[in-house]
Amino acid sequence: MKLLRVGPPGLERPAVLGADGAHDLTPLTDDIDGAFLADGGIDRVRAALAEGALPPIEIAGQRIGAPVARPGKVVCVGLNYIDHAAETDTPPPAEPVVFMKAADTVVGPDDTVLIPRTSVKTDYEIELAIVIGRTARYLDSEDEADEVIAGYAIADDVSERAFQHERGGQWDKGKSCETFNPLGPWLVTPDEVGDPQGLAMRLWVNGEQRQDGHTKNMIFGVRHIVHYLSQFMVLEPGDVINTGTPAGVAFGANDFPYLREGDVVEVEIDRLGRQRHVLGQA
Repeated sequence: MKLLRVGPPGLERPAVLGADGAHDLTPLTDDIDGAFLADGGIDRVRAALAEGALPPIEIAGQRIGAPVARPGKVVCVGLNYIDHAAETDTPPPAEPVVFMKAADTVVGPDDTVLIPRTSVKTDYEIELAIVIGRTARYLDSEDEADEVIAGYAIADDVSERAFQHERGGQWDKGKSCETFNPLGPWLVTPDEVGDPQGLAMRLWVNGEQRQDGHTKNMIFGVRHIVHYLSQFMVLEPGDVINTGTPAGVAFGANDFPYLREGDVVEVEIDRLGRQRHVLGQA
């Protein structure tokens, strides 16, 4: 099942894609957010679809928003692909490298991404994003992770590398600029995604393919990440976890240029859809 939000920023309507097209979710909920996920919202949508109880909605030509509204936090795992660690000349980590992005970096999958005013090294990172559906604290095993995952989405973990590495601070400084986390287009439920370690992922800049990876190559898999994070923080419904990027970023051992105003970034993960965002200037 694919959940999405359509409409102008701040005025999105919740919807679901069924076999016969898109359906309006406003009879069930005002929005797709943490409260909706925590209260069994996905099960209610599935039941309403089966009963034919949801009215159709036209989404063609409408803006697609981030599939989850107002995440409480965005937790990120860095250096989680061996090839990406290698291209940045970094040893593979013994434990997940964890950092945070400001929650308000989350924007729609096709929204304009703004280059910060003093940026010289704005970069892209295709990532599999996990959306949490139930509170997770001190999970006893990796198997319990399945019970708290609402679904998956595409994220572009946009980064300003000079801010991240050259401005004397934590990574968050280069990760939390406005619009730096396009998310979506859909929140896809685990039953439709299947094995989250079985997804090919691709990114293009101005039509040139830069990243061609696969989630099977994660150093730490989805279940391990959720279990691990729950030992250090409480994961709440609606929280987003970015799980790392494969090789091919501009900050790597290659000649790819950093992003500039007018560049077009396209991002795709199997079964999760596609993003297309244009770079603008803040």
